Amino acid sequence: MERVLKGRGATINPAGRFARVQPQSVDDGWYQEATPDSIATEVRPEAARTVISRNDSPDIPFSQSINPYRGCEHGCIYCYARPSHAYVDLSPGIDFETRLFYKADAARLLRAELSRPGYRPQPIMLGANTDPYQPVEKRLRVTREVLEVLWQARHPVSIVTKGALVLRDLDLLQEFAAKNLVRVTVSLTTLDPELKRTLEPRTASPQARLRVIAALAAARVPVGVLTAPMIPAVNDAELEALLEAAAAAGATRAGYVLLRLPYEVKDLFRAWLEQHLPLRAAHVMSLVQQARGGRDNDPRFGHRMRGAGPWAAMLRARFELARKRLGLSGEREPDLDLSQFCAPRSNPQLELML
Repeated sequence: MERVLKGRGATINPAGRFARVQPQSVDDGWYQEATPDSIATEVRPEAARTVISRNDSPDIPFSQSINPYRGCEHGCIYCYARPSHAYVDLSPGIDFETRLFYKADAARLLRAELSRPGYRPQPIMLGANTDPYQPVEKRLRVTREVLEVLWQARHPVSIVTKGALVLRDLDLLQEFAAKNLVRVTVSLTTLDPELKRTLEPRTASPQARLRVIAALAAARVPVGVLTAPMIPAVNDAELEALLEAAAAAGATRAGYVLLRLPYEVKDLFRAWLEQHLPLRAAHVMSLVQQARGGRDNDPRFGHRMRGAGPWAAMLRARFELARKRLGLSGEREPDLDLSQFCAPRSNPQLELML
């Protein structure tokens, strides 16, 4: 078995698939320093020409997103964004959790993009790839600055997060909510602290996330829950309990996603299973493959979020029954207001000085 690093989800650090050099460890008999049991996080600025990403996937209920960060310290072993680290010649494993990049000019670039004559507003999603409220956001405040620009432009925004830090921005979120310009979704994977510790080590605790839902609901900020990912024989038995806890806290809508294992994620997840659930690993992967047409992953539109086959159909039926029983609406949320958009001022600080 691989050695587990303190506070990290991945147990291996394979080279990115585009790397020209594939390192291999060899014991040559010479003295070696003891390998540390933890790795510090490195954070670097990333040069970007634009900050708004666009997609046309029919599986995703948004067409625009902003990712303030590349990589995520939360360390969720199942994260489908892990392969993106290969584009900067880093590993989707430990590197993804420990070598982070942030868009230092995100607010300036966003202001410029929203000010273009041809720009037409559509809701922008924060959290489509990596969590906008991961731990480094407390210090860097990139997400906060992005929200400030969006508020200045009265631009609608949706947020998905596992981080309790979202409550730091409650003042802004209340302003957005009063004008029907925001939806927040809290991702809730398990109520078991021990499973959370290995599955998604640096995320907020399940209890903290439920408190986030309650605080947002009390502040009249529309909030929903995303039970994701549902992993067969790992956390799927908790589906109803997760929805019940979220509804009791104040969530008004719900969604779920079946575990996805694209590219390198399937190898990382298999290594995690062998480390943490070795007696269950074969059974878990057998059920995953039953829902993915005999493969570890099925990337086809219409299948990748929900899966297919009897097990996936049963999960979908359980979700719908629980959702309706609890009075939760579906994840296709009501439209946010696009009519209030106004292009932001190019230099608001200068105008304040005048």
